[in-house]
Amino acid sequence: MESEALQLREKTYTRVREKQEEKVIQYWDLTEDQQKAKRFFDLFITFLALPFILPIGIITAILIKLDSRGPVFFIQERVGRHGEPFNMFKFRSMTIDAEKNGNKFAQRNDQRVTAIGKFIRKFRIDEIPNFWNVLKGEMSVIGPRPEQVSFVKFFDEEIERYHFRHSVKPGITGLAQVNQGYAACTRSTQMKLNYDLFYIRHYSYGMEINIVLKTMVTILTGFGSR
Repeated sequence: MESEALQLREKTYTRVREKQEEKVIQYWDLTEDQQKAKRFFDLFITFLALPFILPIGIITAILIKLDSRGPVFFIQERVGRHGEPFNMFKFRSMTIDAEKNGNKFAQRNDQRVTAIGKFIRKFRIDEIPNFWNVLKGEMSVIGPRPEQVSFVKFFDEEIERYHFRHSVKPGITGLAQVNQGYAACTRSTQMKLNYDLFYIRHYSYGMEINIVLKTMVTILTGFGSR
């Protein structure tokens, strides 16, 4: 009888924990209407930007091929919404052997960055192919920065509530990106997480538009680039 009681109590505790976890997930998740509105905004901004980014993209691709050997695009697995992995596209800005010793954050005056890479990273031109991920529904125009799998595993253990940033699709730009810039350590990543969670919890069209405007300033000034 005592064994049955213990089993029943454990089942009850398990159900309570599952319900609590479900409520927490729902708290950080966007509503269905918000997700539809966000998708509409993504497509609207993408098609609005196409006439500008297509010619810039073609010129960039040519310069990359002339500048250094290797492919035009850099394709890497990143973590998306709800932890789903996806292949993110960027213009290659580093040498082809940049990660021969494993993944690591870019540093100031990083020797792995090519000559044309310095320019396209400063003005965020390397991220133009991200719009392909937006069209595929893997990314949003605005959201938390898409991180590499190894970094996500590390920060998930080091930083409380880190995994909640994956409640939304990662973005080309975001509240954290325009306010904090590049993060290359646990402390700066924690600060960016605060921006990410604030954005998720207070999502609105007004905030989206404000971030787009700030992004334009960031592109023109090269703020936070590495």
